[in-house]
Order: sequence, then C-alpha cells, then structure tokens
Amino acid sequence: MPQKSKLKLPPLSLGSESLGRRLARLRKERGYTQIELAGKIGITQKLVSDYELDKLRPHPEMTVRFAIALEVSTDEVLGLKDIEPVAAQKTSMKIMRRLKKIEALTISQQKFILKAIDSHLKALEK
Repeated sequence: MPQKSKLKLPPLSLGSESLGRRLARLRKERGYTQIELAGKIGITQKLVSDYELDKLRPHPEMTVRFAIALEVSTDEVLGLKDIEPVAAQKTSMKIMRRLKKIEALTISQQKFILKAIDSHLKALEK
C-alpha cells in the first residue's frame, strides 16, 4: 500500500470539476460518443467510462492520448488552464456531421433545408 507523503506541498486549486467530469465535458463539447473517443485513443468504451466516472486515474501517457484525441492541451485535460468556450474555438462535430449530410443532398434539397434553418434562426432572434 502506498505511503502517505511527508512533504508539505501547497494545495492545488483545480476547481470543482473532477478530471473525469472534465474529460466527459470535453468529449461532449466536441460531439464524440464514448465509443468514438475510445476508437480514436485505441481503448475500450468501458475504459473511457471508467475514466469519466473517476474510477480510474489516467497514466501520463493516457492523459496525452486524451488531449490529442480531444484536440486540447494536457493542461486543459488536467484543469490547469482557463478554458475559453469551445464554441469560440472550433465548430461542433455534431454540426459538422450534419453539414456533411446536407452537402450530399441535391441543390434543391439543400435550399429547402437551409431555408428551414434560416426561418428557425430568424424566429429565435425575435
């Protein structure tokens, strides 16, 4: 069993968000499912779930793998850096997937969908 450190280290302020919750938030902000993230990293969905539920603490190499897959710094994964909203950083993967589907449609189908989107956006602005 590990021994308790006798060093008197200053406390770290990493906020109220646990590492697991931060991983889940970053994954969701980028529009990935646990299965998709697991595939990008090369692990199982169960392991992603265990990390997100704080059942496991990632080894430094795994932290780097999460950072690469989520396209963030390791500081952001660890909660050491103030994170600006993802909306300001990148387009959501969910939106990108939908855009790809729209691009595959005929021009007239695209116009119909874009007109509907524009109508909804205009209604929301009121």
